[in-house]
Amino acid sequence: MGRDISMMYADVSVEETAPDPVDEESCNSLVRDFNMAAMWAGLTAFVWYAFGALPLHLEVAGQLGLSAAEASSWIFVVWFSGALTSIALSLYFRLPIPITWTIPGLIYLGTLAGQFSFSEIVGANLMAGIAIVLLGIFGVGARIMAWLPLPIVMGMFGGSILVYVTRMVAASVEDVFVAGVTLASYLVGRLIANPRVPPMGLAVIVGGLAVFAFGETSTEVVAWTLPELAVPGLSFTVSSFVAVSLPMIVLAMGLGNVQGLGFLLSQDYRVPITTVTITTGLCSIANTFLGGHPATVARTGAAILAGPDAGPKEGRYWACVIAASLTIVIALSAGALSSLLAILPRTFVVTLAGLAILSSLQSAFETAFGGKLWFGALAAFAVAATPFAVFGITSAFWSILAGLVASLMVERNDLFQFWGAAKEREI
Repeated sequence: MGRDISMMYADVSVEETAPDPVDEESCNSLVRDFNMAAMWAGLTAFVWYAFGALPLHLEVAGQLGLSAAEASSWIFVVWFSGALTSIALSLYFRLPIPITWTIPGLIYLGTLAGQFSFSEIVGANLMAGIAIVLLGIFGVGARIMAWLPLPIVMGMFGGSILVYVTRMVAASVEDVFVAGVTLASYLVGRLIANPRVPPMGLAVIVGGLAVFAFGETSTEVVAWTLPELAVPGLSFTVSSFVAVSLPMIVLAMGLGNVQGLGFLLSQDYRVPITTVTITTGLCSIANTFLGGHPATVARTGAAILAGPDAGPKEGRYWACVIAASLTIVIALSAGALSSLLAILPRTFVVTLAGLAILSSLQSAFETAFGGKLWFGALAAFAVAATPFAVFGITSAFWSILAGLVASLMVERNDLFQFWGAAKEREI
């Protein structure tokens, strides 16, 4: 990442910047852009969505005491709306822009069980969605990205996703014949270094064979059922706005979007930040009509779908399209996927997730520690890698503040230089 850090944001300003939209003449390039690495990245992201995020969703729905219809509606709307939005944005801008829902926000909602009714939570999520749209219209999303130093953002990103790598290592030690073989096959793929043999594809295939041969799988029957939908009531209170809406805005826009869009910027993509911010706000509003919570740019999804392992830069949007298309299956058959959780070994899923973000973690380290503001990046990395929450807000958010304070104390000249360049770009 040899570019000067300030240049990483040269294309980010209050004015919307984006690549030319897809026109009729460029449609033929869709086929040329498709590649096997992107396909495997898309499949891997889907595996992560299904086996990494869905169990958490089901758990929080249980914590909130939702009925089967309420839980089904919630799961359906956030996965379905996120998939459609991801496909539309990725194809229109030819960028890997994965839209899902905020996992930290979901975790936070789980902590509110018993404090607010479900109708109050839904009403607060609706207010959060409206606020995100308004902030996007006024260009706050672009300003946040322009004024946040990329090394600190990527230090936070690296610290946030480090846990997936440590879990992968632990799983490989615990389950040598499945997780260990999966990891070894990935390394063989890197050793071969043949674009026709993507390392992640080799890991999925060989690891899957290892699961069949050595894994402890269940004989449980997968039950395919369509989602049951229910429109929730809405209740608006000042207390729910303060305790639910404001944290959800921070977690969705100030944390999720910052990490996901920050990674896309680090990959030298010209990201339409304002458009994405407004779109996630509109998606968040739509989610609430079936009980859903705010949408965001997927942090882990960006790491898998926009990283080097997803193939040539200009074709990585295919990875996002494939992953989003497959997540529609989650929306339509959450019950079946929850049954699959009892079939595939957890160590296999954890290992795939860790392997999928290795190159993205390396890229984050290079951006964070390869130039100026490395001390602030180090502070952000350390805080983000430490699991804790203050006022219900996870460490990834506080890591940004820690990184900025550290840079102000140790490398203030470099920080002021960066802010001065950001101010000049706004002018």
